[in-house]
Amino acid sequence: MRMLLPVIFAVVALGLAPGLGAAAERPANPYAKWKRGLPKGEEFFPVAVWLQAPRNAKKFQAAGINLFVGLWKGPTEAQLKELVAAKMPVICHQNEVGLKDESGIIVAWMHGDEPDNAQSLGRGKGYGPPVKPSKIVADYRSIARRDPTRPVMLNLGQGVAWDGWHGRGVRTNHPEDYPEYVKGCDIASFDIYPAVHSKPEVAGKLWYVPRGVDRLRKWTGGRKIVWNCIECTRISNVNVKPTPAQVKSEVWMALIQGSQGLIYFVHQFKPRFIEAGLLADKQMTAAVTKINRRIHELAPVLNSPTVERACTVALEDKAVPVDVMVKRHKGAVYVFAVAMRPGKTKAVFSVKDLPRGARTVEVIGEDRQLRIGLGRFEDEFADYGVHLYRIGE
Repeated sequence: MRMLLPVIFAVVALGLAPGLGAAAERPANPYAKWKRGLPKGEEFFPVAVWLQAPRNAKKFQAAGINLFVGLWKGPTEAQLKELVAAKMPVICHQNEVGLKDESGIIVAWMHGDEPDNAQSLGRGKGYGPPVKPSKIVADYRSIARRDPTRPVMLNLGQGVAWDGWHGRGVRTNHPEDYPEYVKGCDIASFDIYPAVHSKPEVAGKLWYVPRGVDRLRKWTGGRKIVWNCIECTRISNVNVKPTPAQVKSEVWMALIQGSQGLIYFVHQFKPRFIEAGLLADKQMTAAVTKINRRIHELAPVLNSPTVERACTVALEDKAVPVDVMVKRHKGAVYVFAVAMRPGKTKAVFSVKDLPRGARTVEVIGEDRQLRIGLGRFEDEFADYGVHLYRIGE
């Protein structure tokens, strides 16, 4: 993976934008081709929650959520009415109720969740093989044929990031399936939750999140929109739950690796079921709200082209690689950086073509500045730390 390159490495790319030396044209909005799809303005960046009751839409909006994904046994007319009242757009399964709805609240259709995992044969009957990619492609064509005005989303399981995921049954360790699966969608997403994972191969290794993003982007060849899911509750782990710092790290590792949308998984199943588990955790709600506020503030920057080969990073400790993404927006240069492993390191950033006369670097949200000289500045990182830099206007 690009994030594992040692000592000195080039900026990780998002999209196919040219380098700083060329005129970096703004890419076409990824949702522009669908008449009734997601919002198309540069201020919109998808920050969603998975399978939540519409009655909580306003509470989620207060936490910076601007999209629902999934409706339990829906869409129903009552669910859509509540979402319209809350002005909360939704991605849901395609049914006759949804096809007849003219409110515009439905912005995309979706497949069933995680078809790449082994499929239940019914209560007490065990599991059969995953849904075949060819079936997903056929279903995609059927969904799009019935309504070509909205995109189709496919959420895949943790096999996207971890080949050893035994939940794929007979297709465990068959990553070659995924380039075929993603032919059956317009938006490809996946989920893996390392902070609360039960398997030592994954547990605590947050870098599995950006690894999955990286693989999806490669498998789609840059021709599909790539999103990912983020953990923010203990889910089923009664001993461990994510920390606010871990959630922030996963979010920015995913964004820096090229994710174009986030879906928070907010359920808790153990020790007791809480559908809106995030809302029940005041500390995590405050942390997620802060993270989302920053994403929305930087949405025009995140939606702008990534500048290729614009930055190199020299590391004091190569065992703690630092992944970076560079953007230019309204005369300023943005360098978004995150440590991809636990531990501490010092990073020296060398950035090309900085604004004329730049002498300082603003560390966004940290109330501090760094000195810059000869196009270089340095900072320290610890334990998956995130720093967001702005240079210039």
